[in-house]
Amino acid sequence: MKSASIPEIKKVLSVLESNELIELCLRMAKYKKDNKELLNYLLFEASDEHLFQKKVKQELDELFDELAQSNHYLIKKGIRKILKTTNKHIKYTASKTFEVDMLLYFCSKILDKGFSSSTLSLLATLLESQLKKIEKIITVLHEDLQYDYQLEIEKLKSKLK
Repeated sequence: MKSASIPEIKKVLSVLESNELIELCLRMAKYKKDNKELLNYLLFEASDEHLFQKKVKQELDELFDELAQSNHYLIKKGIRKILKTTNKHIKYTASKTFEVDMLLYFCSKILDKGFSSSTLSLLATLLESQLKKIEKIITVLHEDLQYDYQLEIEKLKSKLK
């Protein structure tokens, strides 16, 4: 079954009454956890992006604190889970500066965590790909922001080597 396009959905939603829209939103929120989290962000947290960013960083800190230090496999799996969580929050905001801030924070947390050199070598490709992603994103930002972010990227690259 093929889904309707966004313009088609928008057209149908524009003719619905507010009660019907509320019911549809609630039904979507019940259907999938991601929908509920996005709706929560849009209704309660979108107005204050700095507070949301602080909450996300706090959540990432907790996830990094839970990482097991002994097993390389579990560390790598945990890091991927944290990256997935980071990307989920990035999708909610749809802000390039938020995306760059969160990815830089993610990379710096990995480097500051104090993993052994063998573990860091396993994570090096992941870190390099995230840094490339950040460099690609910052090209669309304001020149002053580009310069500031480029300095942070250089610091992270020097720690990686």
